[in-house]
Amino acid sequence: MPQNTTQSQKGFSLRDFVRQYGNEAQCADALDRWRWPQGFVCPACGHAAEPVRLRTRELLQCRHCHHQTSVTARTIFVATKLPLTTWFLAMFFLTQQKNGISALELMRHLGA
Repeated sequence: MPQNTTQSQKGFSLRDFVRQYGNEAQCADALDRWRWPQGFVCPACGHAAEPVRLRTRELLQCRHCHHQTSVTARTIFVATKLPLTTWFLAMFFLTQQKNGISALELMRHLGA
């Protein structure tokens, strides 16, 4: 009988998770890479070039049309008040538990 590849995947430890997604900058960089794998593309004009990264706010500005966007715009994180680290940690707990996790247990893990 062949082995189920989904069930036999190596787990992702909490230590590895914290090393990879331990702060806001790491989470934002991950969203940036996932959202624009071939590099930034302006959602307004479609211009593909490195954006201007504003210093005053966490925004990316298109060099062509000056449209401003963020890594969380048009994602499930668009209007969140929670830090990205909290969301990433919640996703980690949801996906790493073999039998799932209750909302109450997730709340306890996240310290909410």
